[in-house]
Amino acid sequence: MHPRDIRIEDYTYQLPDECIARYPLPERDASKLLIWENGASQEDTYRNIAAHIPAGTLLVFNQTKVVHARLLFQKATGGIIEVFCLEPHEQYPDVQTAMLQKRKVWWNCMIGGASKWKQGMVLTIENNDPEFTLSASIKERHPGGFTLELSWNNDELSFAEILHYAGKVPLPPYLHREAEVSDEDRYQTIYARNEGSVAAPTAGLHFTPQVMESLREKGIDTAFVTLHVGAGTFKPVKSETMAEHDMHAEWIDVTASLIETLMQYLDTGIVAVGTTSMRTLESLYWIGAKLHRGVQPDIAGIAVSQWDPYETEENLPVKDALQALLEWMMQNDTDRLMTRTRILIAPGYNCRIVKGLVTNFHQPQSTLLLLVAALIGDSWRNIYDYALQHDYRFLSYGDGSLLWKS
Repeated sequence: MHPRDIRIEDYTYQLPDECIARYPLPERDASKLLIWENGASQEDTYRNIAAHIPAGTLLVFNQTKVVHARLLFQKATGGIIEVFCLEPHEQYPDVQTAMLQKRKVWWNCMIGGASKWKQGMVLTIENNDPEFTLSASIKERHPGGFTLELSWNNDELSFAEILHYAGKVPLPPYLHREAEVSDEDRYQTIYARNEGSVAAPTAGLHFTPQVMESLREKGIDTAFVTLHVGAGTFKPVKSETMAEHDMHAEWIDVTASLIETLMQYLDTGIVAVGTTSMRTLESLYWIGAKLHRGVQPDIAGIAVSQWDPYETEENLPVKDALQALLEWMMQNDTDRLMTRTRILIAPGYNCRIVKGLVTNFHQPQSTLLLLVAALIGDSWRNIYDYALQHDYRFLSYGDGSLLWKS
């Protein structure tokens, strides 16, 4: 079956409200871990994850950093208009460049209470320490939201810093609560580095310095990619079939040295920590495969489209695809690949690079659940039934699983 024909109602389950974790556990690595391999499951905690991964495996983490993407502007009448900063306007070549802008930036946003924002109205936020005024005006209206010009009167501060001081942590909407002081730390991985996400790569929230050390001691290597998680990760599939669903695009940022490392571990095994890491790694294969065929991907735009993996007969060995990508980077005198991907990983997809996945438990009828089903097949139902029956905690702050490719 082509993924276009997948009926999303076939990927649903009953998620009781009490199974959703509203807060993280006091200790990151105390979360439960369900290990699934060859049709068998066992229980442990993240603290002992190294015991369930063979030596010589490469774990790939997403080192994106969540930004304070929620801005609350107060109108002169006292009403609040919420701005959710999604991604930079297309005039910027990548997220990092946009984040480093001074004095003003154009950003694509969602607006709560947009009907109350009258034409020509400029909204402001006053900040005292450091001192600045952040102003917002609407520049463009489009079906997906709005493009705002955000400007500030402190020459020393980048937009990343402005967001840090003026914004709030963008907790997932299904938590149904406001961000608290503890979320500043807990809704961020310990290795977060590159600012740009509006949601955390939650599989990584369970990892501590002690867990990372246990991996090293066993001879399990680690590497890092960047995928800036967009709000589309929470976008439910509302169409009956996937043919009508538009997959969201997200920025990826990968170094040449990472690609070289991947090539060394193709035989011993590569495990993605999180669906975002998996989407990044699998996208690399399709970009390299295009280059190998002499097709120039749209690196400046969206290099991997939603249906690319299903509309191209591709039996190219992974090593050849990655080598083609490295050669393109060398020819273009760059050691970093920064582009966007809309890859949809759903049943019918054959994982080229990833042999295992560390991931939390996802919402019913979500593209994240489709990704899990693509990796392990119909066993996803057994896993989710088991987790529900054994008091696992679901979604962003919940427990997780280590799933090996069927």
